[in-house]
Amino acid sequence: MSRTGRRPGGPDTRDRILQVARTRFASRGYDAISLRSIATEAEVDPALVIHYFGSKEGLFVAAAGLPDSLPELFAQLGQLPREEFVQALVLGYLHLGDSDASRNPVIALVRSAVSNERAATMLREFLTAELLPVIARFTRQPDARLRSALIIAHLMGIAMLRHVLRVEPIAKATPDEIARLAVPVIEQYLREG
Repeated sequence: MSRTGRRPGGPDTRDRILQVARTRFASRGYDAISLRSIATEAEVDPALVIHYFGSKEGLFVAAAGLPDSLPELFAQLGQLPREEFVQALVLGYLHLGDSDASRNPVIALVRSAVSNERAATMLREFLTAELLPVIARFTRQPDARLRSALIIAHLMGIAMLRHVLRVEPIAKATPDEIARLAVPVIEQYLREG
């Protein structure tokens, strides 16, 4: 007897659900997506989504997991000489956002942070714990954390215009074109005096 309807969970079911969730959260944000719509697109029963992730929030947390390459990128940035740091930060950030593998989770988190407190908390905690300290090491100013936050705001603004709003010409500019103009501005935040 053959079964009809959605297929039961198999070895790749969890990964397929995560892949659909990442794409949907990135394109529409947290609040506009339902577990049922993700299950439908993944061709699984909604109960399997609950089984694997517990809730919509659990699915979002798993789907919005930041790329594995970020800790390594930050560790490398922290080891650079000051004069190379900003260029590497800007280009690394742009390449991360332009990569198909990492763009969806990052953009999903940014989009959802606007309307969902859990997403906002995840993003805030990540930036505060991981990125602010790396940037702050490159200035001796008493307001180093403020300067670091302004650098992050600048980079996030670029990502928002480039990948969420798709504002021309920034959406089609190459990373090198953007870096040529953004690096001197960001370097100003780190200058002494």
